[in-house]
Amino acid sequence: MQVTEKKGNLFLLPVTLDDATEPSSVLAGDALKAAHELKLFLAENEKSARHFLKKAGTKWPLPEIKLFSMGKHGDESDIDLFIREIENGNDGGIISEAGCPAIADPGSVAVKKAHEKNIRVVPLTGPSSILLALMSSGFSGQRFRFHGYLPIDKNEKARALKSIERAVAEKDETQIFIETPFRNNQLMDDLLRVLDASTMLCVACDLTSAREFVRTKRVSEWKKQKPDLHKRPAVFLVGK
Repeated sequence: MQVTEKKGNLFLLPVTLDDATEPSSVLAGDALKAAHELKLFLAENEKSARHFLKKAGTKWPLPEIKLFSMGKHGDESDIDLFIREIENGNDGGIISEAGCPAIADPGSVAVKKAHEKNIRVVPLTGPSSILLALMSSGFSGQRFRFHGYLPIDKNEKARALKSIERAVAEKDETQIFIETPFRNNQLMDDLLRVLDASTMLCVACDLTSAREFVRTKRVSEWKKQKPDLHKRPAVFLVGK
């Protein structure tokens, strides 16, 4: 890791997508080195962050690692304190709950503040469920759009899905979205109810784990054999 003369650096440290996955099997050398050496972090969840750092082989006793919270309900006070530590010359890292920081993740707030303070931001290589799902879907990777979470209201969700379907047909643009794992089966039901029978749908869940499941089929085929996705981290894609 290169170190600037005055201010510290902000490292965006990916983590495993599945707790059973060994960090060394999905993280690049620089990411493992950062997990080993850094002792200042901004984390989405303190408990899981410490668990990951221990598994990744941090050289520091866990009580000596300084962890700030990304904050909830718009509270950014810990983020400001974390950025101030880096301004004072300490290298720091951002840790998400799973995958890459700032991708479908609140870490982008801290990254924006770092740029405002002219702090060097260093993205490190690791797994992103969104990109892994796109890679394995068979859909176009030239044009794609990530929607995050779809509306919860059934009518609004149905309108969003028909809009997604039109974007695929008219723009040849792969559409990507996610759902809270305990609502995956409900979303799957909505997809099979709203989308045309000929529409191509990919479901990618438990990526990089021993339970990994990636399938691309027409909606009519999914109706014949619907998977149980309850509480399984999943990414959904519509494309052609």
